[in-house]
Amino acid sequence: MTQALRVMVVDDHPMWREAVARDLADAGFEVVATAGDGPEAVRRARAARPQVLVLDLNLPELPGVEVCRQVVAQDPTVRVLVLSASGEHADVLEAVKSGATGYLVKSAGREELLDAVRRTAVGDPVFTPGLAGLVLGEFRRLAAEPAAAEPGPGQSAVPRLTTRETEVLRMVAKGLSYRQIADRLVLSHRTVQNHVQNTLGKLQLHNRVELVRYAIEQGLDEG
Repeated sequence: MTQALRVMVVDDHPMWREAVARDLADAGFEVVATAGDGPEAVRRARAARPQVLVLDLNLPELPGVEVCRQVVAQDPTVRVLVLSASGEHADVLEAVKSGATGYLVKSAGREELLDAVRRTAVGDPVFTPGLAGLVLGEFRRLAAEPAAAEPGPGQSAVPRLTTRETEVLRMVAKGLSYRQIADRLVLSHRTVQNHVQNTLGKLQLHNRVELVRYAIEQGLDEG
């Protein structure tokens, strides 16, 4: 029997927090913790070690983006799905830059949320319709800026990836999900995940968000 996915819910509204936790539990997820403010969220995430953190941005004492940053820093394997009332572009970009894998607005339906949690757990970027293009556009803008530092003598500018890893990375840069990549390359979903994890390790990156930015910086989203 497959082990239940471990999820934590953070929201400052008790009724909303309990409703989301109940929906997740009813769908077969293991809700390992909940929290109602920023510092509590960071503490409980450290102790409970969820695989997915469902996180509101508007939290007392410590904002959600800072919670995301701290939780991902202490455990880079945690995937963060922001569930916020705000669809403001600035909030979305700030969340992604702090390490969030996906972003849904609270008007999303129950099934949309459950699917988003499942996809976030395997590293797929999940966004409320219309927001994914915004994020990719911002990465392209950032990639066009001058690099902060050039590699020194004897350093390789681009770590050596296999042909297959480069092929997968190119599709990641174009915004394809792991399932879409698997279908196009006639590979299993797990094999695609393994290629991405190997690439993250070689490039010393922490999550898919950083990987997309790297790929765009290398021009792999073109062509």
